[in-house]
Amino acid sequence: MTATPTPLTRSRLVPMRPRDPNEPGRSASTLELFFDLVFVVAVSIASVRLAEAMTEGHVTDGVIDYLIVFFGIWWAWMNFTWFATSFDTDDWLYRLLTIIQMGGVLVLAAGIGLVFEEHNFTVVIIAYVVMRFALVAQWVRASWSSPSARSTCRLYAIGVSIVQLLWLLTLLLPGSGFFIALPILILAEVAVPVIAERAGLTPWHPHHITERYGLFTLILLGESLLASANAIIEAIQDSDALGPLIAMAVLTLIATAALWWIYFWPPHHRSIRGLRNSLAYGYGHYFIFAAAGAFSAGIEAEIAVITDHSKLEPPFASFAYTIPIAVFILGVWAIAIRPNADRVVNIVVPLGGLRVLIDPLIPVPFALTSVILIGIVVVLVWRPPLPDPDDEPAEVLVD
Repeated sequence: MTATPTPLTRSRLVPMRPRDPNEPGRSASTLELFFDLVFVVAVSIASVRLAEAMTEGHVTDGVIDYLIVFFGIWWAWMNFTWFATSFDTDDWLYRLLTIIQMGGVLVLAAGIGLVFEEHNFTVVIIAYVVMRFALVAQWVRASWSSPSARSTCRLYAIGVSIVQLLWLLTLLLPGSGFFIALPILILAEVAVPVIAERAGLTPWHPHHITERYGLFTLILLGESLLASANAIIEAIQDSDALGPLIAMAVLTLIATAALWWIYFWPPHHRSIRGLRNSLAYGYGHYFIFAAAGAFSAGIEAEIAVITDHSKLEPPFASFAYTIPIAVFILGVWAIAIRPNADRVVNIVVPLGGLRVLIDPLIPVPFALTSVILIGIVVVLVWRPPLPDPDDEPAEVLVD
């Protein structure tokens, strides 16, 4: 483990050895924040396309396309994030390979429209593979510099490479063949870390990794705030729907703030001690992130209903935002709140999430949803997280 700065080689590179998981003051780097910016573009486009699909009445197709595209966005982001927490050197080669991944994200974002319009995944798959092979190069480099992590890094490099070649082969399949291969390849992707980490745990930094997840959550919730602003803009342009649109804007802000409060209530770093908990935390965030992105799409779909620009009919249109809210709350409760809360919180939070699901069947669904969310927040203020029973660090590699 490198505790002091390592001298640069003749090629101006830093040996890519495992970083100290207990490094004091570890926080997100400017490169990581820069990296997240391109995901803002991809998430925004995916959310807008989902909203358009729902507005046009193509709910099932839109949701399926969104979940598939979002998997590619989330998985590429997550794999880079966990690699960076363990092996970030911030030298020129590390930065270059990261920027290549960013380029892949932008190309993927450009291909999202084809997915929703034509179910054409060609551009998305090619961009995704570019991102993944750039990360393979990082794993190979880490295997050269880290004897204690060599087996793990090689398993990552080999496993990811094989799956990417299989993704490219799906481009040769007919449309129906692709959708048959899709779940198999997704399972293969999520299996790689499970297999590789069993050869030796990579040294993730609990506070750094959960900060990264928190920052991405903020990006996604920011999309909801944009939806709230759009409601105000529509209200200014449509005086007939002024009252409902202003109410929607206010209630969206309340709901977004409540989701932020719920997410950041528990101490997330306690949830990634050991391989099993870390996998549950990392993989469980797919549902949290996807729900956060879909929430903003649901708000946009509801605005279209209010302004008579939607084929959806109330009250069913309201499910477009209540389902994402419920999934978000239940996901955060399952992976972060439940082990850190007392009985009262562990009853109120999941029941509140489930209660939101049936709000569209009541005449004022969004108003009632906001009341429920405020109630959950009040309970969280009243009942703080339980004290940490032990503060032992997670198992790590030692170089």
